[in-house]
Amino acid sequence: MQWVDTHCHVYDERTPGGADASIANATAHDVTKVIVIGTDANTTQQALAIAGRHDNVWATVGLHPHDAKLGVDTVLPFVDGLTAAQLAAQKIVAIGECGLDFYYDHSDRTVQRTAFAQQIALAKQLDLTLVIHSRNAWADTFDVLDGEGLPERVVFHCFTGDEAEARQAVQRGAWLSFSGIVTFNKADDIRRAAKFCPTDKLLTETDAPWLTPVPHRGKENEPAHVRYIGECLAETRGENVADIAQSTVANAHRAFPGIAR
Repeated sequence: MQWVDTHCHVYDERTPGGADASIANATAHDVTKVIVIGTDANTTQQALAIAGRHDNVWATVGLHPHDAKLGVDTVLPFVDGLTAAQLAAQKIVAIGECGLDFYYDHSDRTVQRTAFAQQIALAKQLDLTLVIHSRNAWADTFDVLDGEGLPERVVFHCFTGDEAEARQAVQRGAWLSFSGIVTFNKADDIRRAAKFCPTDKLLTETDAPWLTPVPHRGKENEPAHVRYIGECLAETRGENVADIAQSTVANAHRAFPGIAR
């Protein structure tokens, strides 16, 4: 069985062994493709550098809602003026993670909405996938998305809604990416969403080095652990693990066409 980790932050110093070792360990554990996520100018630069060093790694360019106050102009230089071929050459496959976080409110909510809207427009302009972070802000997230108009490909990363939010996201054509949270004892609402999710809209991610899945909860996370999320999804949905692996890899290729090669 092969797996794809569609969302991680292996540049973070808490990543076991560091970025390069974690990618090598992922490969050794049948994680054949990894997407490293930019959340500001610094992490975007690091994500691009890691992707440049590994054949099986791609990167995104984005401004996290926590950092929305910095302004989208801080990450624009990574994509501004680039053609589709140039974006592909730099292994840039998405804009984000971006969105709304009304749990921490590290940036003003109006500023968050503006930065989110600007990155939606950027994803559409560049024909890149949009990777969304939404926490305690579902109504506003859908409001901004509907107001701006969705890009062709949208992924809700680390999906933490219930079945109702899952239905709303899927109705808009989005993929739902499940992290280690789905394995947590008290995550029944997320497992209900995972059980509902149409097979062709299901993705796996680690969000490493955070959200380590059971049975490794309490330790730092890494892309090699994505299979535990897949195993939990299989159990939750009453499906074969091999089928979940096959489906989520195929879905990752559709959600992020740049990695499909």
